[in-house]
Order: sequence, then structure tokens, then C-alpha cells
Amino acid sequence: PNGLCAMAMRAYIMRMTSPTDPRRFLYRTDALDPDLAQKLAREALAKADDGELYLQYRATESFGFDDGRLKTADYSTDAGFGLRAVSGEMTGFAHASDVSAGAIRRAAETLALLDPAKQAPAGPPPRTNRHLYDEANPLDLIPFAKKVDLCQKIDAAARARDPRIVQVSVALAGSWSVVEIVRADGFLATDIRPLVRLNVSIVVEENGRRESGYFGLGGRYMYDHLFEDAQWNRAIDEALNQALVNLRAVDAPAGEFTVLLGPGWPGVLLHEAVGHGLEGDFNRKGTSAFSGRIGERVAAAGVTVVDDGAMESPVGGGRRGSLSIDDEGTPTGETILIEDGILKGYMQDRLNARLMGVEPTGNGRRESFAHAPMPRMTNTFMRGGNDDPAELLSRVKNGIFAKSFGGGQVDIVSGKFVFSCTEAYKIENGKIGDSIKGATLIGDGPSVLTKVSGIGNDMAIDEGIGICGKGGQSVPAGVGQPTLLVNGLTVGGTA
Repeated sequence: PNGLCAMAMRAYIMRMTSPTDPRRFLYRTDALDPDLAQKLAREALAKADDGELYLQYRATESFGFDDGRLKTADYSTDAGFGLRAVSGEMTGFAHASDVSAGAIRRAAETLALLDPAKQAPAGPPPRTNRHLYDEANPLDLIPFAKKVDLCQKIDAAARARDPRIVQVSVALAGSWSVVEIVRADGFLATDIRPLVRLNVSIVVEENGRRESGYFGLGGRYMYDHLFEDAQWNRAIDEALNQALVNLRAVDAPAGEFTVLLGPGWPGVLLHEAVGHGLEGDFNRKGTSAFSGRIGERVAAAGVTVVDDGAMESPVGGGRRGSLSIDDEGTPTGETILIEDGILKGYMQDRLNARLMGVEPTGNGRRESFAHAPMPRMTNTFMRGGNDDPAELLSRVKNGIFAKSFGGGQVDIVSGKFVFSCTEAYKIENGKIGDSIKGATLIGDGPSVLTKVSGIGNDMAIDEGIGICGKGGQSVPAGVGQPTLLVNGLTVGGTA
């Protein structure tokens, strides 16, 4: 609806609330319509600096196939609103699953406890007509039986690959969310968000030893891509290969090593060790290791870190962390965080941007209508360099090649992190050696980027499996990086 005149807006609303339009899920009762929602937002936020009425309808489904049978098949829908008012540094927030005028008015009574704003209200977000993804509902386009059949095919095909396979787990999941952001200043924006994902996990056994491997892919598109034979077969092959590699793995050494990080998913280390520390709220409060360091060198020359919420998927639609607009209505886009090693900026929502005297970057995100927005990453990655990955490998005389990671933890204040490797190898005299198990990488974000001595020309974004947690909220996110050579990282091992 952005950029339309008043007459066109009226025609748009009439069309959007027709029986075939997704917004019918937001306005499902006679007690609330788009005009009334706008009026309620105007009344509730009249004395606030900023805020919005956030309406959401969401449908989700998941299938879990394990031990040759369908173990779980879930489908659920929910709808609700979140009403937020901001006054200075204070935020009032109320939410309910009852999308009605009465419930919104009751929520507004809670916001009245805030002190009245002492300055003019913040202006509306920039308007955009961009749509990164299809508005169709992926859950409705493929029948239930076909989804179960895909899980069965993957299970059978995987077991036929290798007699050492003792367990195959398949997870297929999708969601479809319709959100509308209504502001007191008349701003109104709608976003319709698909999201799908396929995960394959394989356990192999040989001589009494069991090891596992995992692979997943997904994004903001329809299920069709996941149902292509080439894609789910690739998921099987990748998961099986990782499991067999781990079956041959020896205990990881411990100590300080040169580490070669693979492209793509290993960017999750960048996400945790550096990304969270570059979010606006931590820096406004002075609790990040990067607080007050704009313009300073925080990484080696050549290191450029970007957050980009407008990335398209190679198969159409958006990347997993992409959004046409964030959850405050701000268009997403490219935000350069570190350029050639120099800290350039932070990821901002509206509240922190206003208090820090900068512009929002389209990073105001929330898990659902029941949560207030905060600065969050979208797709965060390091840009590629000019080095040949094979040449980077040849530089390492005694080190570790970390190809894939599992879980990790980071302390925002210090930047210290611990990450476990799910697939890693020794490097000996410039060549890949034995696979290793039990390796963990230990370090701190502010210093790890200063130890980068080589940046590959093979930058890749992950396959679409990331989930980011912060402040009790989880949102989908993307990560990425090229092959990186990092000097002097501590490796925790078992040998």
C-alpha cells in the first residue's frame, strides 16, 4: 500500500480485505477493520515518541520422519497483535491473541502508564513497494500426502546408500505469516512471509562406533525447490559424507593453531562472535566490546562485514534472513558494519537509532506479535577477498581446517566465544589430514578479526538453516563468509 494516495488507499483496502486476499486473516471479525485499526493506533500512541500496532497471522507445519515412520505431523495457526509505545528510553508493550478493537483498547490502557513524550513524534519509515518473496502460502500448495511421501523417499534413498546407516531422520517444516504494521501517523505496511526448510540427519555405525552427520537447506520461497530430486539427494549425500568422515575421525589436538575456516556456514562464528556485538542496543548501552569504536580499526585489512536483509535466494524468493521490511516497517537493505577493517556502524532498530542520532537500518525484528522489536541481524556475512583457497591451505604447516560448526556461545560484553566443530580436519604441511572429533574453537570476537591473514575469493552464504536467539526471542537468520585463514586460535581438543 505504500505511496498510494488516499483514494487509491481506500480501493486497496477494499481489495485487500476480499475473500481471496491474505489480509482477511488479520481482519476476521466485524469488530475490526483496517480503518478502525488505524484509528485505534492513533488514539493509543497519541502521546508517544514512537510505536506501532503490529498485527500478525501465522500458520506453521512440521513433519518429523524417524526410524522409517512418520513420528510427528503438526499444524497450527495463531493470530494476535502487539501494541508498543515508546517515550524517551522507555517502552510500553502489550499483546493479545484476541484481534479485536476491545482488546486493543485494553492494551492501550497499559501504555498510558508511560510518561508523555517530551519531543515531536518520530517520523514514519521510508516507503517501499519492494517484495522479495511470493505471497502464496507454501503450506497450501503441496498436499499432505506428498510431503509425507517426500520424507519416505528420503529415508529409503538414504538407507540404500550405505549398509552402515542405522538411523535416518528427516524434518520438513514451513510457515506462512501475514503481518501489518499500523502507525499513528497514518503509515501502514503489509508483508506476507513464506519460509520453508528441509533437514536430513544420518547416523552410521561400524565396529560398535556410531557417528552422525547433518545437512539442511531452506529459505523464503515455496516448497518446490526442496522437492526437486537433486536437492534432497544432495542433502542425503552431504549428511552421509559428514557422518562417514566423523566415523574415521581421531581425537582433536589441543593448543594454539592456525585455523582455516571453510566458506558458507562457518560464518556462524562471525555471527555470534562479532555480529551480536554490532547490534545497536548493546552499543547504546555501552555493553558491547565494540561500543564507542566507530572509525577505529577492529579487524585486519581486507575484512569487510555486511548485514543485508534484502538478499534474494538463487532459486527465487529471499534468503532465510531476508525481509522486504523489518518488523517496524523499515525497508531492509545493505548495512556495512566493518569496511577494510574499520568499524563503520551498527545494526539499528528505530528506538536505538533515534537515541544514538543515526538512521534505522531495517534491523528491528521480533519473533512474533507477542514480542517487542529489538536490533537483530538478518543475513550477516564477510565479503570475499582475492586469495585462492588452495593457496591459503598451502600456507598452513600445522593447523586445523574447520568445515562445519554446531552450537556455540558468546559473551557480548567481552566478545569471548566457544564453538564446537561438527566436521574438522588436521592440516599437515599444507594438506588436509585426518578428520578430527571433539574440536572446539575458543577466542574473542574483537581479536579474532585482527588475526585474519587470508581471505578467500569463494564467499558463500549458508544453505538456509540458521536460527538466531537473543533476549528470549528466536528469528531466522543467514550467515556467510569466504574461506578464512586465522592465525593463533585456541583449539580445545580431546587428545
